[in-house]
Amino acid sequence: MENTIIELKFSLDTFYFLMSGILVMWMAAGFAMLEAGLVRSKNTTEILTKNIALYSIACTMFLLIGYNIMYVDNVEGGVIPSFGGLIGSQAADADHSLESDFFFQVVFVATAMSIVSGAVAERMKLWAFLVFTVVLTGLIYPIEGYWTWGGGFLSELGFVDFAGSAIVHATGAAAALAGVILLGARKGKYGKNGEIYPIPGSNLPLATLGTFILWMGWFGFNGGSQLLISDKENATAVGQILLNTNAAAAMGAISALFLCKLLWGKADLTMVLNGALAGLVVITADPLSPSPLIACLFGLLGGSLVILSIVALDKAKIDDPVGAISVHGVCGILGVVLVPVTNAEANIMTQLIGLLCIIGFVFIASFIVWAILKQTMGIRVTEEEELNGMDQHDCGIDAYPEFVSVRSN
Repeated sequence: MENTIIELKFSLDTFYFLMSGILVMWMAAGFAMLEAGLVRSKNTTEILTKNIALYSIACTMFLLIGYNIMYVDNVEGGVIPSFGGLIGSQAADADHSLESDFFFQVVFVATAMSIVSGAVAERMKLWAFLVFTVVLTGLIYPIEGYWTWGGGFLSELGFVDFAGSAIVHATGAAAALAGVILLGARKGKYGKNGEIYPIPGSNLPLATLGTFILWMGWFGFNGGSQLLISDKENATAVGQILLNTNAAAAMGAISALFLCKLLWGKADLTMVLNGALAGLVVITADPLSPSPLIACLFGLLGGSLVILSIVALDKAKIDDPVGAISVHGVCGILGVVLVPVTNAEANIMTQLIGLLCIIGFVFIASFIVWAILKQTMGIRVTEEEELNGMDQHDCGIDAYPEFVSVRSN
């Protein structure tokens, strides 16, 4: 009888892990739709190509080497991973199958890389981006992931990041920021005297759909990170996590809506969408400890901060077409810093040390890789190619062939 109960718990937790992973995988569709809606029509096919290619590369690289670096045969509390062998055999006392654990982890890697895609959109060479994808998903992400979720030194210090506000989201933003700095802004985005010229996205219905898909996928992102659901304590925790996740997202959207009205007298849909995502990123660092009202407060802070951050980065001429650096980076930092407010096991100094180590390492490593790519194969398309659109240059297919596209010939 006892063995039967153990097997049932194992099966239920494995199934929950797999279903949560499927929800997170669906976030790849959310990023694709969000980015496709926020870029111009002439760049839509290319951004969609990037999204399906990066997901495929991330899955393959994490299977071949990334998971091994992050989790296999590593020293507890270490800095440099062991670079161990393949996935290996199932531990006798595991709560769920090792294969389900891999599947859940791999979709997180793809999420981190998806963040980079939107920030460098409309002017980066497709193949340079894909080469960087190989390095980030196969090496950079697994190393910093080992420091935390793999039992490395940040885990030993007591750094708390439940589902990855820093480990996933700020990591993607740091890699994106390094690329954007070396890449430069889109043509026509900034004037010689500091003017900022908005470049509207081509399809706001798609962007809105993408946001709702991401919102839905986040229930697997945060809920699945509880890892177990087969007993009363864990099942109750999952319910709390989903409640808080939804509350933070909703309040993030509401706060962005009202701040837009206060600042500009208009309800800017793109800012409201980013407000919802900001609330989700903030609560991801610890969606279990806060009460629902505190989760709403965290979402409110995220939804307001993301607007201020987007404006500030524009003034600094950091061109991010989808606001990814603000949503995932700035709000990821906010989420990690807020953890000690409700979690007695966390302290602010450890949280700041963790942020410094993760963001610092990812930014420097990414900057080096981007710089090498810039000096070798180049990372930016020509001015003519940018004018004509990435769809024609990289893919040869227009996403909306009925429309008249700009051509230089």
